[in-house]
Amino acid sequence: MEASSGQPDTRQQAIESLKAKRGFKAMLLAYVVVNVVLVVIWAVSGGGYFWPIWVIGGWGLGVLITAYNVYWRKPISESEIEREQQRLGQ
Repeated sequence: MEASSGQPDTRQQAIESLKAKRGFKAMLLAYVVVNVVLVVIWAVSGGGYFWPIWVIGGWGLGVLITAYNVYWRKPISESEIEREQQRLGQ
């Protein structure tokens, strides 16, 4: 996204980044709350085979991938856009 001066619209990028971080925090909170409830259900129902691990592990993988995308993945660069346009024949 470009501002009228030709500079990248850092304000819009900051807004999108903040939205992504808020969304991730909400996802992480839901992950913790739901998995605590599942572990409590497991414990109250007599323990035994620790079946909540399947939810914790599977959902946890999704949380880790989302964390990577939100906090560590680099934004798309102009050179990447130009290469993709050339690849598509534009």
